[in-house]
Amino acid sequence: MFYGEYLHSIDRKGRLILPSKFREVAKNNFIEKFFVTRGLDKCLFMFSEEEWRTQENKFKAISFTKQQARTFNRLYFSGAGEVIPDKQGRILLPQYLKDFAAIKKDVVIVGVSNRIEIWARDEWGKFYGNSRQSFEEISEKLLDI
Repeated sequence: MFYGEYLHSIDRKGRLILPSKFREVAKNNFIEKFFVTRGLDKCLFMFSEEEWRTQENKFKAISFTKQQARTFNRLYFSGAGEVIPDKQGRILLPQYLKDFAAIKKDVVIVGVSNRIEIWARDEWGKFYGNSRQSFEEISEKLLDI
């Protein structure tokens, strides 16, 4: 559903504009609301409301008697915020999420199929630089192509 890599900036009012391709996908799929939360690898995860509910049900099914499950759920859900893009496709990210992801001004917005990831530009550069060499090795281990 969401694919590609886009460079954007946070504006003076702290808003982030979603890439036009993502706004088009949202419009075509009647997505009006997103949920943003702490992601992995120092980025933010952003889900459509429908996908958020799917993920939420998976995580709620993990037994709360397991300490790691409690910790994960606390951090994941306490970081969640509802965002509704305005008519220009801009969203306002909560400051605590920008702090978590080290987002100041320049960001990379990445489409990862069922979710959108929002990265500080420098953090994406580090991740990409460290990961691209192992892409083929990872594909051999994970994929049966």
